[in-house]
This record gives sequence, C-alpha cells and structure tokens, in this order.
Amino acid sequence: MTALATTLVLGGARSGKSAFAERLIADSGLARIYLATAAAGDDEMKARIAHHRAQRGEGWTTIEEPLALVDALTREATHGRAVLVDCLTLWLSNLMLAERDPDIEARRLTRFFGVAKYPVVLVSNEVGLGLVPDTPLGRRFRDAQGRLNQIVAACVPNVVFIAAGLPFWLKNSRLQES
Repeated sequence: MTALATTLVLGGARSGKSAFAERLIADSGLARIYLATAAAGDDEMKARIAHHRAQRGEGWTTIEEPLALVDALTREATHGRAVLVDCLTLWLSNLMLAERDPDIEARRLTRFFGVAKYPVVLVSNEVGLGLVPDTPLGRRFRDAQGRLNQIVAACVPNVVFIAAGLPFWLKNSRLQES
C-alpha cells in the first residue's frame, strides 16, 4: 500500500492514461471507486465501456455521472476510498453538449479540490498537441480542454503526462517534499 495524493493524469488518446491511473488507485490499497463520465450513446461507445470494465477487473465500484461531477465527488470521495475520474475530456464534452458553462463547472471543481481530504485521480486528454480543429466547435472544445487541464493542474499536488504508456511527472508532491 502506498500513500496516494490527488493526481491529474494527462496524455493523448490510447497513451495508457487509464491503465496508469488504475494502477495508482490499485496500489493505494484503498477501496476503488471508478467515476465514469462516458455515456453509452451508441454501439461503439457501449463496446468501449464494456472493454474498459473488463480490463479493470473485479474490485471496483462504478458510478456513472456524465454531468454532475462535483456532486458525485463530494458523495464518493470519503475516508478509505480513492476515486478515479475517467475522464475529464468526456465530462467537458458532455457539459458543452448540455450547453453548460465549462468555466463555471471548472471553478466548482477547483473549489472541491480546495477542501477535498481524500485522493482523487483524474484522467484527461491533452488535445492541444495535434492539428488545429477545422470547425468552430472543435476549436472551442480544444481551447476549453486546455483551460480545464491548466486549472486542474494548478490545484492538485500531482500531474503526470503519459506517452507510449510511460509516465513523465510534471508535478510530484513527494519529490517536492524531499
């Protein structure tokens, strides 16, 4: 069992973010809560969700919450538990499609982390490394995702970037203490 502090896990699509985040939670020895933000809107997404569940294996309690992330964290991040949020990218997409202000929701999330006592591991895509999206919606999403990642990274003790399954620690509270 290792001490776990709240951590933002960033990376590109299929970089190994979720697997890395799951290992962080599993290694903590705490009860494992998987807070899923995905909605199974089509067959392909249903298959992805089923694949993720199978890869995680036994021992996880899954909570599905596509929009009310802060409410779910307030309820689920309690003593003896570690919560994995997978992922902030889908949460942001859900917020935008529901015409909710992502900046307001991001501020609510940072207020939560200002008072949170128990560890949360958040997975998020780094979408700004590729091509500039060719649609206004795509550009708004890319910009909002970049702002969300920056805001969360500023308020959590640990940030790790995953590339090809390998971690590169951008911010590590354990190294800063020594």
